[in-house]
Amino acid sequence: MNRVDKEETLIEMGPANEGEESNGPLFENISNTDSELPGNSEGLSTTETTLLISDLQGKTGRRYNLFLKQRLRIDKRHQSKDSVFFRDGVRRIDFVLAYVDDAKIEGERKVERRREFENNLAKAGLELETEDKKESENGKTYFVKVHAPWEVLITYAEVLNIKAPIKENDIPCPVENPLDCVFWPFRLPEIVMHPEPDYFTAPFSKERQELYLIDDESTFFSPSVRNRIVYYILTRCPYGTEEGKKKFGIKRLLNNGTYTAAYPLHDCQYWRRANDPKCENERYTLYREWARFPRFFKEQPLDLIRKYYGEKIGIYFAWLGFYTEMLFFAAVVGLICFLYGAFTMHENMSSQEICNSSIGGEIIMCPLCDQKCDYWRLNSTCESSQYSHLFDNVATLFFAIFMGIWVTLFLEFWKRLQARLEYEWDLVDFEEEQQQLQLRPEYEAKCTQKRKNPVTQELELIKRKSIHDYGKLTLLYFGILFWISLIIASMIAVIVYRLAVYAAFASIMENTRTLQPIRGLLTPQLATSVTASCLNFVIIMMLNFLYERIAIWITDMEIPRTHLQYENRLTMKMFLFQFVNYYSSCFYVAFFKGKFVGYPGSYTYMFDRWRNEECDPAGCLIELTTQLTIVMAGKQIWGNIQEAILPWIWNWWGRRKARSRPENLYSRWEQDHDLQSFGPLGLFYEYLEMVIQFGFITLFVASFPLAPLLALMNNILEIRVDSWKLTTQYRRPVAAKAHSIGIWQEILNGMAILSVVTNAFIVAFTSDMIPRLVYYYAYFTDSDSPMSGYINDSLSVFQTSDFLDKNRPEVNPGNFSTCRYRDYRYPPDHEKEYAHTMQFWHILAAKMAFIIIMEHVVFIVKFFVAWMIPDVPSEVKAKIKREKYLTQRILHEYELNKLKQKLCEGRTSASMEKEVIATEGRVELSGAM
Repeated sequence: MNRVDKEETLIEMGPANEGEESNGPLFENISNTDSELPGNSEGLSTTETTLLISDLQGKTGRRYNLFLKQRLRIDKRHQSKDSVFFRDGVRRIDFVLAYVDDAKIEGERKVERRREFENNLAKAGLELETEDKKESENGKTYFVKVHAPWEVLITYAEVLNIKAPIKENDIPCPVENPLDCVFWPFRLPEIVMHPEPDYFTAPFSKERQELYLIDDESTFFSPSVRNRIVYYILTRCPYGTEEGKKKFGIKRLLNNGTYTAAYPLHDCQYWRRANDPKCENERYTLYREWARFPRFFKEQPLDLIRKYYGEKIGIYFAWLGFYTEMLFFAAVVGLICFLYGAFTMHENMSSQEICNSSIGGEIIMCPLCDQKCDYWRLNSTCESSQYSHLFDNVATLFFAIFMGIWVTLFLEFWKRLQARLEYEWDLVDFEEEQQQLQLRPEYEAKCTQKRKNPVTQELELIKRKSIHDYGKLTLLYFGILFWISLIIASMIAVIVYRLAVYAAFASIMENTRTLQPIRGLLTPQLATSVTASCLNFVIIMMLNFLYERIAIWITDMEIPRTHLQYENRLTMKMFLFQFVNYYSSCFYVAFFKGKFVGYPGSYTYMFDRWRNEECDPAGCLIELTTQLTIVMAGKQIWGNIQEAILPWIWNWWGRRKARSRPENLYSRWEQDHDLQSFGPLGLFYEYLEMVIQFGFITLFVASFPLAPLLALMNNILEIRVDSWKLTTQYRRPVAAKAHSIGIWQEILNGMAILSVVTNAFIVAFTSDMIPRLVYYYAYFTDSDSPMSGYINDSLSVFQTSDFLDKNRPEVNPGNFSTCRYRDYRYPPDHEKEYAHTMQFWHILAAKMAFIIIMEHVVFIVKFFVAWMIPDVPSEVKAKIKREKYLTQRILHEYELNKLKQKLCEGRTSASMEKEVIATEGRVELSGAM
């Protein structure tokens, strides 16, 4: 028999008695210390919770222990399976739970957990409808569809302080900019950019329903708000008692395998509109207008993103888009600085002298490693010295100062955009304290005591820390130090690799004829730097893979009190690790390589075995550029592979069987079930990726002016990759509110300050700019060409007979009596033999003075710019005041009219008359304000 012709048995759990309203929250006030389910709902005080439950109990009597299982037989031909509604075509599917029959020992326990959990969901007022496993593609998976009726929605909308429209916004739109026509090709249609009218809003109240603009109860709350409310209930619903403690929450049921998935539904297929006219087709619109790469030049429909995915994801894409826009200006300036270096490359006197056969060709350099390395001529580094000028020139200083100011402008203008979004998305009154009141279920489960809150005077749950807890935390923090030490050890291992293989590269390139043509370009220093950078990148990826799981495990063991604390703690752990992991190699090349070498005859050794590396005669900046390019570009390429290609492969593999089935039998909940899960930390990894990139383009930008350009190209792709995977490859995430990017803002501020210091040190100590300037103004020998003779002046002389046996080259075919090395030391025939010259101290003083001056100048400009730019635009402040005034006035007038109505009905009293007078006074006060 065809599947379409068969009938199935569906289980629908709903109200116990027809005609009754669905009851609200199930959770009762539990004072038993052995219980693992606390009494308070998230964000509610004890009194508020008790009042809420007693109110609902008055409506439903003793329905907490009763529910009705209704079995319906529905012909499947009456409705398409590609639908977001129950079989009646009226009730919307707000959430889907999936599970598979388990015949193992744990199977019966899982069945009992599911039965208890779904019974309690029904008691909480939710309506359930189960799809039998026979109707699934694999014949094994059950799907439980969850619907929140109106009574449940309005109850929890008040609990969660959700704002609802009360009046259409009457604030006039801003005057159109005459330049808008220039940006017309980048605009999206108005219906896409602003899918909803703008309203004045107020927190929802069940007692004031007639105050809100409720045209249709089924569409009053958007699907994202509905799934947020249902998820709130799911995370707090109990499912039984185990080991003397009451267990609760969908997260635990997912972790122990009772359910295999829990997710809200996308509203349609992304590549076409739904057949059902009641579907909004917002996913299709997002894909057509936002999630395709050909639309990369278009603006983002932030309001539609926020409406479909929630404010938390909306604020991320708003930040990413603004960051990408600001990168455009940094990329243009960086490209100009790079082109300046390219156009002046052949005018650089230093590289001319190195490449000159009568100057660089006559200078014999000391061996770069012990015994195995030979003497070499300076002009062998001609090409690398020319390429070094691309990044080590006067424009480097300008670009470092520019980026110090750019990062301040970026952060300040982002605050203004964030304030604008807070107003437009009704987040003005959404404070972090509201989030902090929302306890994590995992924390509530461990609470055994209560205390009175000094502010609210209400009892709140607390967890007393024992000696065992402190001992566990101590071990956890030692674990963090261990992993950071492991990173440092891996960096030291890479340094040892660089020191150990340099001699091998030098020997191979010297004796291999096939490498002779490219020897001028591929020097032993460059070969060592490139291979070490690649090795370092591989180690970074491996350590990332391991530490991500360790950081999550450590944070879970800490049991943070609120969701906000959990995210902040995990963010700091992951960022600290990633900071050390990604930037340690760059810090080594920038600030340590070539700084502690010693001199021939008295070299410095690591662990008394490996001789420290020297910089190229043209400086270490080109090696820092190489390191930065490989790690930054490699991370971006690997990140895009992880984000786009891997989810697509997994989804293709999961849907391969479904392609052989008729499309009308591939249900909406099964289609989404076959997608990847975005996860609660999905957005966390997106922020982390971008913040690490932000560090690359700010902390070391003086060494690589093209870094902002690479970041710009990556981010243009990143926006479309993130939107594409979120719209097409992932299940719909649960909507969440957020009014800012959170702790990432503080991390960005810290990196902005640190970037000024690092770039000042790079210009002073890593580049060759300060020694050249000192020579130009104080030590020049030719007034007509002040920079001529600089290379000879920057190289000291060493007598080869002074080599120690362990340093002396095995062969000296040229019988060289002296060699040169990069330093400022007295020659062997001087009374201060091999001691630092006065020029060395002049240069060191100039470097320190430059660092102090540059830091103070940039910091003064940064703080002045930050002071000049207000965080909240003046027009936004005016709109906020206007909305608060109108909202207060509407609410007061509503209360006044209700009181007058009661008076007209004859229920007069002295207290009621006083209340009317007081309400009239509040209305007048609002008008005066």
